[in-house]
This record gives sequence, C-alpha cells and structure tokens, in this order.
Amino acid sequence: MQTVQQLLDRKGRQVWTIAPNASVLDAIGEMASQNVGALVVVEDGAVVGVISERQYAREVALLGRSSKDTQVRDIMRTGVPHVTPDTFVDTCMSLITEHRTRHLPVMKDEALVGLVSIGDLVAAVIAEQKSTIEQLENYIASG
Repeated sequence: MQTVQQLLDRKGRQVWTIAPNASVLDAIGEMASQNVGALVVVEDGAVVGVISERQYAREVALLGRSSKDTQVRDIMRTGVPHVTPDTFVDTCMSLITEHRTRHLPVMKDEALVGLVSIGDLVAAVIAEQKSTIEQLENYIASG
C-alpha cells in the first residue's frame, strides 16, 4: 500500500493557505486563481482549519451572506484530522470517510508539508489496483 509520502512525490507538495481573518471573497478568489477546491487555514504558523468551495456554497451562498464581509474563520471547518507522510493511503481513506471531509493536511514535526484530497487518494487506489491486475495477468500468462 502506498504512503502519503509516495503520493506527494508524484503529486507535489504545494499547499495554498489563507489566514482566518481573510475575507471569504479573498479565499474564493485564491482558490479560483490557483485552480484548487480548498485552502488550509493557518494562524501563527499553525493549521487551524480548512476552507473549501463546499463551505462557501453552504455557509455563504445558500444563506445569503456577503463573501466580502464574512471572514474565513466564520465558515472554515475545524477539527480536520491530519496525516503524516508515513500514513498509508487506506488509512487516509478511512479518515476521510469517518470525518466526512474531502481534504487532509499532511504534517511533519508540526509543519504543514502537503495536502491530499479524496481525488488524490482515489487516483492512488485505482493506480495500485491497476498495477495488481497487470501483475496477476502477467503471472497467469506466463504460468
């Protein structure tokens, strides 16, 4: 089974962050400009939450709140579990399912070193399954 480290080696480690006192409009603008669906919320060097397009849709757009006047801290998701580079992909999938989240910050020695999404994890599982199938087909064909 793959580790988060292996996934990040392929995907990259770029993580886009925002401060909790930024406006939701700034957060949505940053997500759009970076073509990402979520930002890690960081305050004084510590991860304090995650804001995603989903939070925006549910907590601002649907409630008629102002993106310009609402701060990230007012809608960010807190208590998001994190993983380490040594965490296995299947453990990440379990955490995402259990906590009903779509993004997991990757931490090493209290430093943010990456972010994995459910899409990243599903792609890793599919690639591993494809490799297993190819190995089995080769084994059967050679046997």
